[in-house]
Amino acid sequence: MTLDYLLALTTFCLVTSLTPGPNNIMLMASGINYGVRRTLPHAAGILVGWPLMVLLVALGLGRIFETVPAAYTVLKILSSLYILWLAWRIATARPAEEGAVKAGAPMTFLGAAAFQWVNGKAWFMAVSSIAAFTLAGNYAASVAAIVICFATTGIVSSTSWTLFGAGLRRVLTDPRYFRWINIFLALTLVASLWPMLAH
Repeated sequence: MTLDYLLALTTFCLVTSLTPGPNNIMLMASGINYGVRRTLPHAAGILVGWPLMVLLVALGLGRIFETVPAAYTVLKILSSLYILWLAWRIATARPAEEGAVKAGAPMTFLGAAAFQWVNGKAWFMAVSSIAAFTLAGNYAASVAAIVICFATTGIVSSTSWTLFGAGLRRVLTDPRYFRWINIFLALTLVASLWPMLAH
């Protein structure tokens, strides 16, 4: 593996990890609604579930969609319905009273890890990274590099979006602003469905 290869891979992983998508929007919303500490299991679930998904796709799971195209259509429908439900939960969330712990529950570790399997952006990133960055003569090592790179850039992305949301939480003392921010996040989450549905 050359330095050029590693730089290209790192750039791809960093850009795709940091750009808005269902994981990042939900981490930001959780940071706003629940704070950093209560969002940690959600972030940890992504950090474990996402690289595991990339590894399993590299091991051949992604071929299911090539041989059974209807399976991808089912995934799109389930993913869309689930993301719409999550967007509704974000849009209708209420702020906690000052100094109080917000009622309700953020996404759990297992929920966030399992969510990767119905996350359209995650599938796109997994399949495209395996297609673009695996090396025929060094497949195992290149898969390991992709998984490690996504795990590392995932830490940067998850931390950034969670802290950004938590930072907004401190600013949002007026419930009216809180509500409009949550509605904006919900609409952004719904808009993140477009790249998946367009393909």
